[in-house]
Amino acid sequence: MKRITEHWKYPMILLFGIGIANVGAWIYLIALNLIVLDMTGSPLAVGVLYILKPLAAIFTNVWSGSMIDRLNKRNLMVFLDLSRAVLIAVLPFLSSLWSIYAIVFIINMASSMFDPTSMTYITKLIPSEQRKRFNSLRSLVDSGGFLIGPAIAGVLFIVGTPIFAIYINAIALFLSGLVTIVMPNLEKEKIVDAEGSKITSELIIKDWKTVIQFSRQNVYVMLIVFLFSCVMVMTAAIDSLEAAFSKEVLSLTNSKYGFLVSIAGAGFVFGAIVNTVFVTIIPTSLLIGIGSLTVSTGYIIYAFSTDFLGAAIGFFVLSFSLAFANTGFHTFFQNNIPVDMMGRVGSIYGLIEAAFVILTTMTLGITAQLVSIRFSVIFGGLVMFTVTIILLHSTLQKLRAKLYQSIEQ
Repeated sequence: MKRITEHWKYPMILLFGIGIANVGAWIYLIALNLIVLDMTGSPLAVGVLYILKPLAAIFTNVWSGSMIDRLNKRNLMVFLDLSRAVLIAVLPFLSSLWSIYAIVFIINMASSMFDPTSMTYITKLIPSEQRKRFNSLRSLVDSGGFLIGPAIAGVLFIVGTPIFAIYINAIALFLSGLVTIVMPNLEKEKIVDAEGSKITSELIIKDWKTVIQFSRQNVYVMLIVFLFSCVMVMTAAIDSLEAAFSKEVLSLTNSKYGFLVSIAGAGFVFGAIVNTVFVTIIPTSLLIGIGSLTVSTGYIIYAFSTDFLGAAIGFFVLSFSLAFANTGFHTFFQNNIPVDMMGRVGSIYGLIEAAFVILTTMTLGITAQLVSIRFSVIFGGLVMFTVTIILLHSTLQKLRAKLYQSIEQ
């Protein structure tokens, strides 16, 4: 027990901080939507909030990887958490919609930097043999945030206002930053060398060439990363039509649509629990391949559904499978991308993913407008299913089996 406690002390503290931030993020998302809707009365104004996230990733990820790999990861995570907390706390004082968009854009930039930074720090902190277990627990924490966050937001709206909920998220990020401060400083001597590591356009171009060279030398690894990113792109694009499909095609009431979302949350939590129990005996290759294929199957069921029951089954299947797919992919990524360039690889491929999210979401939206919403959702689901078939075939190659096994760092 003492040995287990020593090995899992800091990972559990880190999971606690991630959990606080995730719950706060859901509260922030719902509250911000309501604030903008109340201010403008325009669903389009709310929709812009969702476009700002991938736009911020495109703008940031061009250069952020170069900075992430050269900075102290723990200190950068603390700075990003505290910065976001301050910026979010400022939002209620803004009266101009464009000023809100500007601050939200900067917040999203910080979030785009935080994800690859935390991935790199986690890889350094967690031994190879513990990563699958940690990633499964993180999926469980994420699923808890998916359920708890909106529930807390609902309670806060009853006893207070969306602005009050915004402050709660600022506090959550501040607490997350404080939790991160007590984590081990794995790079005590790592700072930016003002002369040798100054972030310049020449250095950024050099880093891009380094990532391209690495990709050419590790074609299979980056193929898996790219295919899984495509799956995430399609989920984002199809999800953008979720409300319209549910209400206009399936003719669901607001209460039934809310229940449908709750079923997805329950599937996410249940899948994360099952994943946590069995993660050590399921090969990483199957977590990625079968998990992704089952996610796309859930979307296919949803796309072809004609009533609430069919949509509910599809939602449950896809959300149940997400924990498996994410756990497998994160473990694969951590075990096969060199930790000293993980920030650059994650940022650059994140940039590509964000660009595809915008392009694909616009394509499905235009298709829904010109043809029909159902056709657009079915088309998106079939594209995703095709990608996951290719992904499954790629993960099951016996010659690549060693890439899915834990390795000593």
